[in-house]
Amino acid sequence: MRRHAKSAFMGGALVFPGGKVDPSDLDPAWETAANAADARVLAMAERTSALGLCVAACRETLEEGRILPVTPGAAGAELDAIAAELVAGTPLLDALARRGRRLALDRLAPFARWVTPVAESRRFDARFFLLPLPEGQEGRHDEHETTMSLWARPADVLDAAAEGRFFLAPPTSRTLELLAGERDVHGALALARRQTLLPICPEFVPGEGDAPPFIALPGDPAHSVRERRVDGPSRYVLRDGRFAAEDAPEFGKGFASPDVPGVETSLDERDVATSVDDGGSGT
Repeated sequence: MRRHAKSAFMGGALVFPGGKVDPSDLDPAWETAANAADARVLAMAERTSALGLCVAACRETLEEGRILPVTPGAAGAELDAIAAELVAGTPLLDALARRGRRLALDRLAPFARWVTPVAESRRFDARFFLLPLPEGQEGRHDEHETTMSLWARPADVLDAAAEGRFFLAPPTSRTLELLAGERDVHGALALARRQTLLPICPEFVPGEGDAPPFIALPGDPAHSVRERRVDGPSRYVLRDGRFAAEDAPEFGKGFASPDVPGVETSLDERDVATSVDDGGSGT
């Protein structure tokens, strides 16, 4: 396992491998075709089964990053062959069964759940996982959904983003900010175990006067959810064309009405697409 985060370029942004849950990920046969997932996944699997989320994370990481936790292990040409079968329409379940392999879902560490702001026309409910890089695997982009990829220290990625070399969405940025404080994989996995896994739904706050607009996270004085759900600065402020992580000023905007429903209630009342945004990022 490298002390780096696996990232890829998609749509002009630097992201972790991941994507939407497919019907094949929810096949009941995975109950016996995969190792049991971390029980904490249940804390962020309200709409989709925990098993399906983990399978989707692994499948998408194979498709976009050529990384797949299986037992017995696999690497190189075999991963390419499995990925090619998926492109041709073969379910991952069948591709692994023919090779006598099982998904090692127990290697995924649940890390966070981010929900797209209400103001967005297309919304996603994304779960993030950490995955120690399986032995013998290196990871690379697929030249289709992802056009470039890299292994890099989280701190270096954040520095490059601050210099404007590429764009980081707040969920990606906050994940890297948290991981940058850990020295190795063991620290990163311990960090994952400390996360609440409650949904983090940012809220956009327009600027007033000379104050720039910003994205507030739960716990910020301008957010309708008063409890903090992730460590670090409580908002991302738009400065010089990019959102920078900052704490709220001492006398910031007041809380919204206490009658505003919590994130969980709001999600139940809206049609929110379910996806896995980070299908097991290496650290």
